[in-house]
Amino acid sequence: MSNRPLRIVILGAGRIGSLHGEIVAHETPGAQLVGVSDISSVAASTLGQRLSVPVMTLDEALSRSDVDAVAVCTSTDTHVDTIRRVAHAGKAIFCEKPISLDLARVDEALAAVDECGVPFMVGFNRRFDPSHQAVRDAVIAGDVGEVHVVRITSRDPAPPPLEYIKVSGGIFLDMTVHDFDMARFLTGSEVVEVFAQAATRVDPAIGESGDFDTVVVNLRHADGALSVIDNSRQAVYGYDQRVEVFGSRGVAASQNWRLHSAVTMGANGGTSAPLQNFFLERYRQSYQREWRSFVDAVTNGSPLPVTGADGRAPLVLGIAARMSVESGRTIAVSEVT
Repeated sequence: MSNRPLRIVILGAGRIGSLHGEIVAHETPGAQLVGVSDISSVAASTLGQRLSVPVMTLDEALSRSDVDAVAVCTSTDTHVDTIRRVAHAGKAIFCEKPISLDLARVDEALAAVDECGVPFMVGFNRRFDPSHQAVRDAVIAGDVGEVHVVRITSRDPAPPPLEYIKVSGGIFLDMTVHDFDMARFLTGSEVVEVFAQAATRVDPAIGESGDFDTVVVNLRHADGALSVIDNSRQAVYGYDQRVEVFGSRGVAASQNWRLHSAVTMGANGGTSAPLQNFFLERYRQSYQREWRSFVDAVTNGSPLPVTGADGRAPLVLGIAARMSVESGRTIAVSEVT
């Protein structure tokens, strides 16, 4: 396979599928986009025309010998059945997070992957952000010493539509799930306890739907380190994404990205550029690096950087966080797994 491109089909022509399609088609060395598929023929046709690739059904993609890998970017409720079918067809799989909102169904998907022995990677793209990864590299190198406290801030510029929130699985499984993954990634240590508090401070309709828009989560890791996560569905100043690891020898941090780096200073103060507006801007480079990593691993037969177990663990933590809010107590991860 190393002598030719990895031939990939994108399943799902919505916002995230279109993003992945563009990156595979135009920004990933060693990859070739060979088709797109979507339950909406209009969406599939539009994306296919834009990327100059044919539209095909999942059955067609799985039966073709010129398809090496499938990117599952469809709605979450379709992931498990699709993963099982792709695995049994012997194709490598890239799956957008989450694998499923149901832990038993996640295990069903991972069992199929293990049975068939196909490469499988979950799309936790923030691991590939250069700034966040530099913090992890500093931890691995010992620059911060023994990790004591991790702080992760993730705040969206505006809430998603209420219709989306109602089917998202809630803030812990939709938004905080990225930060649960980052806590494990940055420390290199599993989480053993979760304590969460949640409120509705942005939009009462979100609370009326049974969800929250403002949360703080405390995690205890197996090695004794503590992580603190804060999330908000609305930061009026832009997309707020920061991580910090503090330890016995120092601190490493990843700050916000702005539209540009110019700063103006005068007698009355100063100004700087606003933050980038949303994830499509802030994390474009991380998506590019994620795909290059997937293609390199599948092509060379090396381990995938984000495994099925990495996809499962944040779901467990999200379930534990919701249990903590509802019970008002600390939840041991062992109570969920």
